[in-house]
Amino acid sequence: MSASAQTPGPSSRRSALVNAVAATAFLIGGSLFALGAALAQAGVNPTACATIYLLGGVFFSTGGYASVLQVVNEPGEGVAAPARWRWWSREPRRLQWLSAVVLFAGTIVFAINLVDSFIAELSPAAANRLVWSPDMVGCALFLVSGHLALVGIGGGRRFWRRRDLGWWIIAVNQIGSILFMVSAVASFVSPADGDDPPAEVAATPEAPAADPDQGEMAGDEEERAADDVG
Repeated sequence: MSASAQTPGPSSRRSALVNAVAATAFLIGGSLFALGAALAQAGVNPTACATIYLLGGVFFSTGGYASVLQVVNEPGEGVAAPARWRWWSREPRRLQWLSAVVLFAGTIVFAINLVDSFIAELSPAAANRLVWSPDMVGCALFLVSGHLALVGIGGGRRFWRRRDLGWWIIAVNQIGSILFMVSAVASFVSPADGDDPPAEVAATPEAPAADPDQGEMAGDEEERAADDVG
């Protein structure tokens, strides 16, 4: 065996590095999400929790792009690995490529939800539009990505591969995506739970709400004044 065959090339070393970056980014991102949830349950300032969530989202998006880099630089079915390192490619007929790109898109949409969560005092309709909707779209993309990965690892022929470690890794990730979706559905804000009081009865500094007792007192004073005149 030649020395060149024994020594991994630059592309192999770079692929190993990208794999490590993806794994570490997803691990840190998931840990930050768990930390943010724990602090929120403990009553910590919402802005601090949102900041931790956002940092987790940055790591998630980093892991998503690293996953794309892995796919575009690995050999495909019947195709050798590219001679030069690529930062992007367009291969819509490859299930692995579709899965990685859809996952990355999901992390970006999920990041929009995390940024919008910094907006304070949103009405229920605005919260659903700016926070809940991107959350739902991101979770749906995660599910689609996981399904494509499960189909792709079986070569499009077998969906169930219980003896394959790679299949189990993808399956566990898909279970996590399902739990993400359940959480997103549960976070919907019903308009009935947060309606503002009608404008005609709401007290404002310019027009204080009428006090029934003050109205009765004013009526009594008017009657006494009328009696005096009479």
